[in-house]
Amino acid sequence: MIKLAVPLLHVSVAKAAIDFYCHRLGFRLEFVHGIDDAHSDPCYMGISRDGVWINLSSFSGDGVAGGVANPMVDDVDALHAEFVANDVPIDSGPVDQTWGSREMYVKDADRNCLRFIADRQSPA
Repeated sequence: MIKLAVPLLHVSVAKAAIDFYCHRLGFRLEFVHGIDDAHSDPCYMGISRDGVWINLSSFSGDGVAGGVANPMVDDVDALHAEFVANDVPIDSGPVDQTWGSREMYVKDADRNCLRFIADRQSPA
């Protein structure tokens, strides 16, 4: 029985990823596992927001830059306002898609894309 899937995104610089995901997007750093205390890279990190987890890794064998994660959200427009206030560059959106969702795309420095998706049919 599969209970949960946690996306893994490859990042090149852990400190820059922490700044972007935690200080700008509002995720919380849950854990960091590096090779030693003297080096910030490579490392494997877990971040969360509102009970949703994403893992980030700067280890060379963990994924490739340019990955995608699709967080399902209640209100894309509220997140958009929050991100704009935090000077997060918005790659696309918010936009109503023909397939019934409202979406906003944000990319990190490694071209990983978070596609924040809300169902337009559900009340916000």
